[in-house]
Amino acid sequence: MARRSWIERDVVIVACAVSAGIHGALVPEHLDESMGAGLGFVVATVLFAALAVGLTLGIGSTGLVAALAVFAGLLASYGLAITTGLPLLHPEPEAVDALALATKAVELVGLAAAGLLLRGRAVALPITPRPKGRTT
Repeated sequence: MARRSWIERDVVIVACAVSAGIHGALVPEHLDESMGAGLGFVVATVLFAALAVGLTLGIGSTGLVAALAVFAGLLASYGLAITTGLPLLHPEPEAVDALALATKAVELVGLAAAGLLLRGRAVALPITPRPKGRTT
């Protein structure tokens, strides 16, 4: 793996770990608001912690796809949470705050790094030439 790939992988791992820590620290506050919101933060914490550990241990493309999906899902969820609210979890729109914006910035960087790594892996796949005379 090229040095750049290692750096991008480390960025994804750090973004997962930071997001897990912040979501974990906010679980009690969100449990006080509602059980749904609190459990959502528990799930985010567990997913990001598992991804940080898994990517550190080298789960590869599967982990990167999972990280991409979790980052995208939480970014989209936050967008809904501050505009319309999330049915069942947090029905009323949430106020925007600096910690949330900083967390989303970290997650956006993690999303971009995971995407770059996946794109690089797709480009690095060997291309098998077709035998001459075949049209399919």
